[in-house]
Amino acid sequence: MSYEKFEPSESLAEQTYDAVEKSEDTGKVVIGTNEVTKAIERNEADLVVIAGNVSPEEIVMHLPSLAEERDIPYTFVPDKEELGLAAGIQVQSAAIAVTNTGNAEDDVEEVAEKAAELLDKEEEE
Repeated sequence: MSYEKFEPSESLAEQTYDAVEKSEDTGKVVIGTNEVTKAIERNEADLVVIAGNVSPEEIVMHLPSLAEERDIPYTFVPDKEELGLAAGIQVQSAAIAVTNTGNAEDDVEEVAEKAAELLDKEEEE
């Protein structure tokens, strides 16, 4: 997808789903592109997660640059259905934002660091 600035490894994707699930259980997660956009604009997001199989991609393509403007870490996962389940809903979600990490602070930080490293590598190439 053209909005994906890097390809997450399978292990990073799994780690991201786990961090979202843990944040949803013990902290707060906002679900859906509009809510994620608001969380970024209000500087409330600790991590933005964007699904890779969103169609049309225009729905989420503004999120990476918006997150970069605000210095908010973001990452991608391959599947919007799995992202929705990780966020605690029974339907797919194109994007979520962790706004309170709860007990997942270390997990979220680790995902953010790994995503930043991948982003830096892509920009160097």
